[in-house]
Amino acid sequence: MKRILQTAVLCAFGAALMCGQTSTTPTPPTPPTPAQIAANIVARLTTLLDLTSSQQTSATTFFTTSATTDQSLQAQMQTAQTALQTAITSNSTTGIAAAATTIGSLNAQQVTADATADAEFYAILTATQQTKYATLKPVLGGIGGPGGPPPGPGGPGGPGGH
Repeated sequence: MKRILQTAVLCAFGAALMCGQTSTTPTPPTPPTPAQIAANIVARLTTLLDLTSSQQTSATTFFTTSATTDQSLQAQMQTAQTALQTAITSNSTTGIAAAATTIGSLNAQQVTADATADAEFYAILTATQQTKYATLKPVLGGIGGPGGPPPGPGGPGGPGGH
């Protein structure tokens, strides 16, 4: 009797596990669009700095442009990283140098895009907002947020970290 009960429990447990299995591969989440990234940044800054509607509109433009550039550069960065790995595995110092130069250039372009948006944003703040921002800057890690850009699309770390 005990053996029958154990078998029944084991079968029930196995059936429960089987029901929880899916036959399809889960699709990864869709990364946020540049407009969504900018909207999140502006919402956060509006809360922190009491932005006016005019400032919100301008900031949305600045951060959407930056996030659009960042997404474009991210695709190019993935290609450059692949080229770097290929050069490493084939021991190609010329390929390593070329990929490193490309990666450096792409990083410079991203920093430029983000810093430009940050500068444009800072310029539209009132003196009071700039002062408040300066006190928040250590907590925020700068406009770019702690840790810089998010890993891949996603997760914006804050303004500049699109």
